[in-house]
Amino acid sequence: MTAFFRWFRRNLVVIAGLLTLAYLLLPNIVVTVFSFNRPKGRFNYSWQEFSLDAWKDPCGVADMCGSLSLSLQIATWATIGATVLGTMIAFALVRYRFRARGAINSLIFLPMAMPEVVMAASLLTLFLNMGAQLGFWTVLIAHIMFCLSFVVTAVKARVMSMDPRLEQAAQDLYAGPVQTFLRVTLPIAAPGIAAGALLAFALSFDDFIITNFNAGSTVTFPMFVWGSAQRGTPVQINVIGTAMFLVAVLLVLSGMLVGKRRNKQSR
Repeated sequence: MTAFFRWFRRNLVVIAGLLTLAYLLLPNIVVTVFSFNRPKGRFNYSWQEFSLDAWKDPCGVADMCGSLSLSLQIATWATIGATVLGTMIAFALVRYRFRARGAINSLIFLPMAMPEVVMAASLLTLFLNMGAQLGFWTVLIAHIMFCLSFVVTAVKARVMSMDPRLEQAAQDLYAGPVQTFLRVTLPIAAPGIAAGALLAFALSFDDFIITNFNAGSTVTFPMFVWGSAQRGTPVQINVIGTAMFLVAVLLVLSGMLVGKRRNKQSR
């Protein structure tokens, strides 16, 4: 018994981490399992029978794949816009000194700190006062503004850790500003930019509150899921959720493999 307690105390952090990971992954496991279910009623909340019907016809529910395609389009463009703007803002905040720099640094965190409903209502008020027609473009603008702070924070952390002597060395070797940025600065900052882009995509694709306020008649995938839950949850929703989860896992594993290869090559 004493040996067990010693082993438990030595591995307490690892055990706690594994339990936390299992707790976080449990909803994804449930979604995956119920994607193979054949419910007898409208709601897919209890296990009935194993079936591959939903996987064979993931677009069998009317308008579901249309809303999914719309969410992917909005998330892609919002990621591009937020990543480009956020990267430029992060470099400006780290590399340059100007008036109100401290205030801007503080304001960057406001969208992450405040409840989404506050930002959603504020954006809706702005669009209505401007006379804008609620739809695809208002959702896209709202998502870019919402994701911007997360991208700035991720890229800023990476830029702050960069060694400026590497860029100075490139300049000493007669590299121009563009060459220095493309061959030295950008590759070093790329992990932070990629992290911010992935975070922005996930936040945009998953968002419901801001979208619901500013979408008008536009129906994204989260709004479709919410509407379907009122009258019955089709199994295809679990199929799409499982597919998105598997894609995310593959991206993470690919990033880990690329990182290991680069570490081996650098050695």
